[in-house]
Amino acid sequence: MQTTETGSNQPKTGAPSSESVQPFKYPPARQFIEPDWNRIPGFAGTSTADWESALWQRRHTVKNLKELKAAFGALLPDSLAESIDRDQRERATMSILITPHMLNTMNVADLWNDPLRRYMLPAFEDRHLTWPNHPRASRDSLHEAEMWKVEGLTHRYPTKVLAELLSTCPQYCGHCTRMDLVGNDVPQVDKMKFNVAQPERWKQMLDYLRATPTVRDVVVSGGDVANVPIAQLESFVTQLLDIPNVRDIRLASKGLMGIPQHWLQDSVMSALERIAKKAFERNVDIAVHTHVNNAAQVTPLLGRAAKKILEVGFRDVRNQGVLLRGVNSTSRDLLELSFMLLDHARILPYYFYMCDMIPNSEHWRVSVGEAQSLQHDIMGYMPGFATPRIVCDVPYVGKRWVHQVARYDREKGISYWTKNYRNGIELNDPDALNRQYEYYDPVFALPESGQQWWRDQAKAPASSHAVHA
Repeated sequence: MQTTETGSNQPKTGAPSSESVQPFKYPPARQFIEPDWNRIPGFAGTSTADWESALWQRRHTVKNLKELKAAFGALLPDSLAESIDRDQRERATMSILITPHMLNTMNVADLWNDPLRRYMLPAFEDRHLTWPNHPRASRDSLHEAEMWKVEGLTHRYPTKVLAELLSTCPQYCGHCTRMDLVGNDVPQVDKMKFNVAQPERWKQMLDYLRATPTVRDVVVSGGDVANVPIAQLESFVTQLLDIPNVRDIRLASKGLMGIPQHWLQDSVMSALERIAKKAFERNVDIAVHTHVNNAAQVTPLLGRAAKKILEVGFRDVRNQGVLLRGVNSTSRDLLELSFMLLDHARILPYYFYMCDMIPNSEHWRVSVGEAQSLQHDIMGYMPGFATPRIVCDVPYVGKRWVHQVARYDREKGISYWTKNYRNGIELNDPDALNRQYEYYDPVFALPESGQQWWRDQAKAPASSHAVHA
């Protein structure tokens, strides 16, 4: 009789033991409910009709610390209020702007540790004390403005462009990758401004696309398209649909999550239905991309808005989250969020971007190695088409799956990436496809020898900092 050797890799059978329980249990225990806004002092007594009104949400959006205190009342610890105030004065790259709907998704019993508060209302104590800022951080970390073909139109990929219609959002996220342009000035950042008047800017964008038949894919963003008056948005997208080479259109809106009430308005849905009908007739794929970072943000109002968008004829609603330490940086966080989106809101988990290297973002960022481990750990639970890809948006390169790194110096936290296309400012650069491009891990995650190397680099003249390897 044959026997199995001890330590064999053969599957074991029999009753499950504590060691054989799956690392993630499906379905998630989290309930799909709209939190009771009456528990928040500033919103107590608000009727359902008012709460579900986009106008009411915009009128009661919190714009400063005084309004935040009025909304949360005694639920906002004095220590946290003081820390948020200091952060606004000394660290924040975005001013406070947050809808009642978003405030209502926070754990008001423990705002200090709430993951949504951590990225929407950053406190000074959240930032890394030793390394709040990476030495290679920059205001326009992806160099999008360098690649503008006309003001606000970034042509970074061969067949795709980004059209930034405006520079405002219904809410401002602390980690915003476009902090150089979007939002109000803060003590740390005088924001860049569009110089060309909006109607002329949009006309220039459309003219460029008509004259550039190699572009088939247009991301319409900003800012956030939820802040574009719907008649103007419909006009712009309809004109895009008249351009023969445009085959894909994506409307980018975190506002779908932050103020779903906007998308549920009859006027908005009617316009989206007309857009979807024309897209179908033109054989153009049209979708909405949103930005949900934590499972607590998946509520019935978000689900209603997303399903209505699908009902009027959009092909997909997809989620592009950002991987943020302390917000969603465990495999359990990512799987719970992905299942909540897919099961309850019919939103497709699509990407999780590594947090970009903007100033004062170090505490949110994870290393490439950590991202690779997370990608490994979320595989196998969801359908392949709905398993989100974790990507690194490499400066001068673009999106790369985290396992596509060409080489990786883990001691110094420098990863090197290659690409197979020229961006809009490299068309005459013979070396663009041969060089390796650098991305940097958060310094505090490195061994002491690596941290010391960066301390030495920080003291070196800025002119000695290489952009490419």
